[in-house]
Amino acid sequence: MNNSSATPATSSVGNAAAAASTAAARATAVKPLDADSRTVTRVAPNTAPLQRGIKWDTRLQGDVARAQQAIDYLERVASQLEALKADLSAKITGRSDPARQIEARSQQLASALESRRKQAGGGVDAQLGFRDGQPAMTRFRIRGFDLAALQSAGQQTYAFSVGSSGGPQLTATIEAGMTPEEIAARLDRTLSPVNVRVALDNQQQLVFSAPEAEWAGMKDAIAISGRGRVDVAEDPAGLAPEQWNIGNPDALRQSLREVVQALARVRRAQEAASAALSAAMVRTPDAPLPEAELAVVTGDFASTAAGHDYQSLLAITSALVGVSRDRVQALLGLR
Repeated sequence: MNNSSATPATSSVGNAAAAASTAAARATAVKPLDADSRTVTRVAPNTAPLQRGIKWDTRLQGDVARAQQAIDYLERVASQLEALKADLSAKITGRSDPARQIEARSQQLASALESRRKQAGGGVDAQLGFRDGQPAMTRFRIRGFDLAALQSAGQQTYAFSVGSSGGPQLTATIEAGMTPEEIAARLDRTLSPVNVRVALDNQQQLVFSAPEAEWAGMKDAIAISGRGRVDVAEDPAGLAPEQWNIGNPDALRQSLREVVQALARVRRAQEAASAALSAAMVRTPDAPLPEAELAVVTGDFASTAAGHDYQSLLAITSALVGVSRDRVQALLGLR
């Protein structure tokens, strides 16, 4: 959201503009909004916003918005998984034959997973995990650059280049006898300046990750000295309902296992997102807006809105920058 600032008004129209900007600032400073809107929080009351500017805690706003949208998205996915779990169990046990319903629910879930980046606020990754205070990451592997190859090569120094423009040259020395944890930690320190992180997965293999928003420009532009540009393979999504086959009992049981595992991940992500939201709300000041002051501000705004001259229209349009239809509906819903 843009910060609001201006010079003091020097005329009646200027005063109206100040009132309009103040009213809009007040309207956008309520916390928290629902998950489908851009959530903002009021950091501190400001008696002269046009003269001194309104101070926004943008990180706090982002944390609240990310957690709220993640909670809303994960709740929808959890409901769909619960319904699928019930239908699959019914078909496997022979209690009923909801084949068409399973197919419809699977398509609905696939659509929800496809819209994850847009609807989940950027905090839910492809494995349906929630990242507190961090963007969703894409997990990937570098073909041929694994622990077995690194540990058998003896002491070697590797130079990395990441990014379409070549990026900075970063070097890491892997010494003989290093443990998997030590190798992962050294690579992680080396590549973290270019937003690539390195860890070990559950099978003690190297897994790399990068922010989803940067991955498209990064995946075809990773090079290692002596190898040139390397091939990467993204980890598959945590759930792929479009690949399910409900035509035989074995396939049904496998689909049910995947649903149960995904549901467990979603429940953990819900707990993490709820904890993150609670922590963010603790950091949110809770100073109420006086009703009398609100009445004066809204009255001035209404008077300015009634004008038809250019300056009045300019004041209104400037004041309403960033005030979306969704935000207004969310504010009205708080009453």
